[in-house]
Amino acid sequence: MVKAVLGFSKKTKEEKIQWLADTYLANDATAVSTLSQYWNSNPKLQKLHDDFIENTITNYYLPFGIAPNFLINDQLYTLPMVIEESSVVAAASNAAKFWLDKGGFKAEVISTIKNGQVHINYFGTSALILNFFSEVKALLIASISSIEENMKKRGGGLLEISLVNSSEKLEGYYQLHCTFETKDAMGANFINTCLEEIAKTFENLAKEHQAFKDSSSFPEIALSILSNYVPECLVRAKVECPVSQLSTSEIEGQLFADKFLRAIDIAKTEPRRAVTHNKGIMNGIDALVLATGNDFRAVEAGVHAYASKEGHYSSLTHATIEDGIFTFWIEIPLALGTVGGLTSLHPLVKFALSILQKPSAAQLMQIVAVAGLAQNFAAIRSLVTTGIQKGHMKMHLMNILNQMDANPSEKEKTVEHFKSHTITHSAVVDFVDQLR
Repeated sequence: MVKAVLGFSKKTKEEKIQWLADTYLANDATAVSTLSQYWNSNPKLQKLHDDFIENTITNYYLPFGIAPNFLINDQLYTLPMVIEESSVVAAASNAAKFWLDKGGFKAEVISTIKNGQVHINYFGTSALILNFFSEVKALLIASISSIEENMKKRGGGLLEISLVNSSEKLEGYYQLHCTFETKDAMGANFINTCLEEIAKTFENLAKEHQAFKDSSSFPEIALSILSNYVPECLVRAKVECPVSQLSTSEIEGQLFADKFLRAIDIAKTEPRRAVTHNKGIMNGIDALVLATGNDFRAVEAGVHAYASKEGHYSSLTHATIEDGIFTFWIEIPLALGTVGGLTSLHPLVKFALSILQKPSAAQLMQIVAVAGLAQNFAAIRSLVTTGIQKGHMKMHLMNILNQMDANPSEKEKTVEHFKSHTITHSAVVDFVDQLR
């Protein structure tokens, strides 16, 4: 039986690995050596990676790819993408190429407001806490003046505080809803620091307020935290062209457009389809968010919440055909940063931002939205023409061959064979077995 380990965080990396080997790996030397194979040969760079999180034992590698030929607002971009899934980079590149001679992608930032809340328990008279808030609002704002000094110099800071009575949803529940502008920073640490100071000031002032002393109920802080749901931090990206320009050797333009719109309508109607539909969008978004050192979990949470804003989970993309013009667009919330966090620490994040020509946070929002739109276009295009598996399995073929430790000759012969045969895992295994 495995026993709990005490003081694990104080052990050296070597001691942590040895504990793992002794406890779970039966001292498997091969498993242990695998960890060191992924260490960086540059000790300084390895130490940098070790310090990103706690209890680091090695690095976990993901492929860093690029998707070229993205024409966005008449400027050509190459997108850095970090992802493990086959065909994502290829699909993005194909979508970029498809729209390159049709005007490319257009994108615009609608708003950049972020938010957080101080959540309050208060079971007294609502008028009492509302009057108290009106009295102390200016003091709450003043309490964070030193915290937001540098942010204000960059044009950001606290925008507004309001007291929200949510006691109809949950008994005794109020919140201080705070909105912020954080410019090129994602701003999570800044927002949380502000909120905690506002909460402390609010509670201290409430303790000294005579009205609460005379009341049977006193406001107490439950928690203070930013929100990853940022529906006021919006970006829109779109493509459009005459329907006739959608024609390819595979399908006539009008038929393609009709099938495409039907696929979007299905994703708007059926949540089971919408989840997979939006997951494909996030393939492109997450890959770019991860490459630029941003928080893809926060982005995922906020985007999927936005997909449910009408009361049911639905498509994040939309399409129309009007007067012979096909238009396809996406509107999503994205809280991103190009300064702070890993953006100034991780060498590959710096590299990714350089590839993107060192964008501002607003420019990065536009590029990321385009990546999601391109990914969705590529997926739906496959679904309504050849089917999703033809392209996906072609890319997956090399993964299967690597799993089988195929040599270069076997790979070459297998790739050639499956140019004219359906790719399945069992079919590839059988073919390679026959070669051997």
